[in-house]
Amino acid sequence: MCGIVGYIGKRNSQEILIEGLKKLEYRGYDSAGVAVFTSEGLKVKKAKGRLAVLESELDKKPLEGNAGIGHTRWATHGKPSDVNSHPHTDNSQKFSVVHNGIIENYLTLKEELIAKGHVFVSETDTEVIAHLISSLYDGDIVIAVREAVKRMRGAFALGVLTEYEPDRLVAVRLASPLIIGVGEGENFIGSDIPAILEHTRNVYILNDGEMAVLTRDGVELMTIEGNFISREIFHVDWDIMTAEKAGFDHFMLKEIHEQPKAYRDTMGSRISPDGRSVVFNELHMTTDDVKAIRRIHIVACGTAYHAGLVGKAVIEKLARIPVETDVASEYRYRSPIITPDTLVIVVSQSGETADTLAALREAKRCGARVLAITNVVGSSVAREADDVIVTWAGPEIAVASTKAYTSQLIAFYLFALFLAQTLGTVPADEIAATLAALNKLPEQVEDILAAKDAIKAYAEQIAAHEDLFFIGRGLDYAVALEGSLKLKEISYIHSEAYAAGELKHGTLALIEEGVPVIALAIQTDLFEKTVSNIKEVKARGANVLGIGYAGDEELQKSVDRTFAIPKTLDLLAPALSVVPLQLLSYYASLARGNDVDKPRNLAKSVTVE
Repeated sequence: MCGIVGYIGKRNSQEILIEGLKKLEYRGYDSAGVAVFTSEGLKVKKAKGRLAVLESELDKKPLEGNAGIGHTRWATHGKPSDVNSHPHTDNSQKFSVVHNGIIENYLTLKEELIAKGHVFVSETDTEVIAHLISSLYDGDIVIAVREAVKRMRGAFALGVLTEYEPDRLVAVRLASPLIIGVGEGENFIGSDIPAILEHTRNVYILNDGEMAVLTRDGVELMTIEGNFISREIFHVDWDIMTAEKAGFDHFMLKEIHEQPKAYRDTMGSRISPDGRSVVFNELHMTTDDVKAIRRIHIVACGTAYHAGLVGKAVIEKLARIPVETDVASEYRYRSPIITPDTLVIVVSQSGETADTLAALREAKRCGARVLAITNVVGSSVAREADDVIVTWAGPEIAVASTKAYTSQLIAFYLFALFLAQTLGTVPADEIAATLAALNKLPEQVEDILAAKDAIKAYAEQIAAHEDLFFIGRGLDYAVALEGSLKLKEISYIHSEAYAAGELKHGTLALIEEGVPVIALAIQTDLFEKTVSNIKEVKARGANVLGIGYAGDEELQKSVDRTFAIPKTLDLLAPALSVVPLQLLSYYASLARGNDVDKPRNLAKSVTVE
């Protein structure tokens, strides 16, 4: 993986491929390449590093032609290098392939092909695909690709070209996203819509087990078995300006500032006009369906998993339904107890996260109802789940998630209140009061953002440290986990989050003079206990930043400095307290001279297990 672009038409394909790949840089990558049909045949140019490296090489010797494929790679098989970069070719250099995903049986296929005389030059699983298609080719690239796909196990999105048929571009999807752009006298493929949005707003979204054959003049959709498919074109109505920085230095900072809007948009029409109840017209759950739920599993990865931890606490408190949270990559392998009265909630910003998709499919196989919380309409989890709550955060470009995470929190709050009002576990007046507090959150986030210079100053101070700790109790601990993840993924400062009550069970051994500790002390019923834990780390020399409510004098007495958030219901506090932690990670990364939007070794959309 990570980004795929393809073009066939009348224009210079090299320029279109490079511009499309730039639109996919947010996914993270370590190398890039293109393959283009030229007057001299199929030519490939690829390079380790940023797209600028590839562009520099192409400036020296451009590839002139009207059809091509391009790729930005995030290493899975083989280290980042020129030779491991995509596109990959066979020995004849007549077939070229770009690929997102993993071919699980590539070693077996590789051994078979080597026995037939094929010579491999890379460490990748993708190179096997080019050789396999070449070995199966008998005059029809579509048939050869179909036969190759039948022999491959794993997850893949493919773009395939052959010099023998320069008027055709073949695309395949199996468990890795791929879309087809439809233009006039030209057509496109992309792993994500922004890659082609500059050229067309009309797309086909391929489903698993489907392929497309593109020519200049048209697109044919079919199953891998060869059955033709008729499908309506999906018209994209996104504003292309949402993918611009809008005056901010980085996408991440822009997206942090977009959170008030994302909160409002995600709440949207889901709160009744009188503000007293939740309205989920998009859910197909009846009252009987809700009453039949005996347990809930929340399954997600990374930041979405941390949103799930908040969701667990909120649902259990409001709806009184037992909830388990699982990291998606572990879920299937622990043999979870999934029954028809289990509701499985899968959370994924992109809706294409491989482990989360696998968990969704396992849950459905076991007969559970599945609810998806995702930011992408038409994504795999959105299509395959029984019910969907879309978080209207808009495109999130920075690899480190901010507005997608907080929009997921809003979705969980609304869904928990929906369950509570359906089950009658919370009085109507309390639901109305919670919704009133929820409606105040956007304005309160704006107040936090207005005070960001205080966080910037602290971030610049801690940027010289290599270790940092977060502590908190209850919901504060769930937020601490997210704050720690944000800091480590873009600043590269080693940070850990601990439940404050666990300090005496080993963590105190790591506290020494001058070590920064960020203490969240917002949960009112746990405040005194958290202050006691703060004093424990202070006694061992820690320098403590306390995150608390405005006007909290007791916290100010116990720490070295404070950052205050506006007063809200403790249950809703995570949607506020995480914002200064996002800013902290941003400014710390900036102070250390890192690439904020594209942290090393990470990808935006993780489409392999």
